[in-house]
Amino acid sequence: MSATVAESTGRTAAPRRWRPRISLGKLFTWAVLVWLFVPIVGMIAFSFNDISGRQNVTWQGFTLKWYGQAFAYPDLNQALLNTLVIGCSTMLVSGIAGSLLGLAMGRYRFRGQQVSNLVMFAAISAPEVVIGAALLSLFLTVNLTTGLATVIIAHVMFTVSFVAITVRARVMTLDPKIEEAARDLGADSWTTFRLVTFPMLFPAIMAGGLLSFALSVDDFIITTFVSGDLSTFPLWIWGATRVGIPPQVNVMGTLIFVVGVLLTITNVVLARRRS
Repeated sequence: MSATVAESTGRTAAPRRWRPRISLGKLFTWAVLVWLFVPIVGMIAFSFNDISGRQNVTWQGFTLKWYGQAFAYPDLNQALLNTLVIGCSTMLVSGIAGSLLGLAMGRYRFRGQQVSNLVMFAAISAPEVVIGAALLSLFLTVNLTTGLATVIIAHVMFTVSFVAITVRARVMTLDPKIEEAARDLGADSWTTFRLVTFPMLFPAIMAGGLLSFALSVDDFIITTFVSGDLSTFPLWIWGATRVGIPPQVNVMGTLIFVVGVLLTITNVVLARRRS
């Protein structure tokens, strides 16, 4: 049909151009995801490595015995417990303080708001070496002994901004007519916040809290400055690199990763159900 039309008009039909089925943006996204998850896959794989020495860097066979001996090192268990206590405390304090800060900055206009934005983004963009050194100087100035309390204070300081930004972004997208409708139906300010505002903010609060927990568990540089004699999971791994990292580290890292993935999936499912 096209050939007949082309002959009748005296024109030659232009050939179709080949277009790739996968766009460059999708290809780049998948490449970045693969790059990010390759170390995690390696950690999980080497948690099943049947090593015979101290070095867990070459594959020597498959075994499940390390999961049965996951808590064979008391020092490593204590370091992991300290990390979880610090992470949960940071998530709780940063979640509450950051949520209130994000709610205030997203809904109200007040004096010093620009300065608050500057301080909040400065805490995110500042190098961790600078933050750690500054906090250590502060703790020494006020004669505060470094340990569990100082680590929690330090982690809350640099994670509260992430929670505030996450919650503020959600607050700015809320429809104020929903809250006005609740007040028109007789609800007071507390009831409106408890039954209307908080359920809409809860996914953002959970996302910010999980982010602060992940940052707390992962932190190494700031913790090194303010930990004193306290040992955390990253600090213990750094100290163990001199003599060889045992496979129990890979096992615990795998368990932490699995728990984090399950919490994230739960948060996504709950958010979809509410929406």
